[in-house]
Amino acid sequence: MEDCIFCKIIKGEIPSEKVYEDEEILAFKDINPAAPIHILVIPKKHIDSLLKLEEQDYVLVGKIQKVINKLAKELNIEEEGFRVIVNCGKDAGQEVMHLHYHLLAGRKLGTKIVG
Repeated sequence: MEDCIFCKIIKGEIPSEKVYEDEEILAFKDINPAAPIHILVIPKKHIDSLLKLEEQDYVLVGKIQKVINKLAKELNIEEEGFRVIVNCGKDAGQEVMHLHYHLLAGRKLGTKIVG
């Protein structure tokens, strides 16, 4: 997608503070963090949302989960805990229509999920 901000980050057209990268996945610090640790983990393949996953994408989603676990261990947040959020659609708060996972940690996170 030409106008997708995450695709531009993947291409290097927009700078980001990368914390992980391989052939299929990129993880970088959120520029507007909601917690002391706020990392976005995205597939390099443009997928609009969870609802747009195709059969072959489920292996990629599993790899993303593996990267999240790796990051949790590297950031030493596995003991205290962390939250992973995937917003799907505008009403859920998805602002960028490119599948992305929020990894949040570094403070006690509230338990209220529905506003």
